Amino acid sequence: MEITAPEVHDARPERLAAGVATAIERLIGLFRSLSPPNGLSLTAAATLATLERSGPSRLTSLAVKEGVTQPAMTQLIGRLQESGLVNRDADPTDGRVVQVRLTDEGRAMLARRRAVRAERLTEILARLSPDEQAALATALPAMDALANAQQAGPPLAGPPLAGPALNLDDPNRSRGGTLADLTPLKESNR
Repeated sequence: MEITAPEVHDARPERLAAGVATAIERLIGLFRSLSPPNGLSLTAAATLATLERSGPSRLTSLAVKEGVTQPAMTQLIGRLQESGLVNRDADPTDGRVVQVRLTDEGRAMLARRRAVRAERLTEILARLSPDEQAALATALPAMDALANAQQAGPPLAGPPLAGPALNLDDPNRSRGGTLADLTPLKESNR
């Protein structure tokens, strides 16, 4: 679906939200195609990026920020730690609490992924007109503000979508295939 100028400039918040949501869905597809196949899931990469932006964090906080269950985040952090991308350290103010922090290797992995994506995106941007490139440059502060506004507020919750919820971070699910391969979340884990 192509987004047209009237949809973008419609002042009604619900119309703007629908247009932005559609554009983000398409951009996520683009983002996935730009990401190098290095064995790091999007959730893992997003978690590393969150640690880079926010600094050391508790597992529970990371799970909320990334929209996954605490057990899923615990398993993910275990895999990231085994790979040398994060460390778990005792909280300096409360030794019972574990803080997860990004390692230098984790920072380097993020930098490599970003460099590959930027290189690939440069080729795609070259296909756009100068006006389209300028529009994207102008929109960058607004996109950043949108991401920061979501992070600054309380976790968003709403009614569940029709059908079973899917646990995309289940390490036992198929690594390829179709949506039918995804493991449904148990009602108690939602």
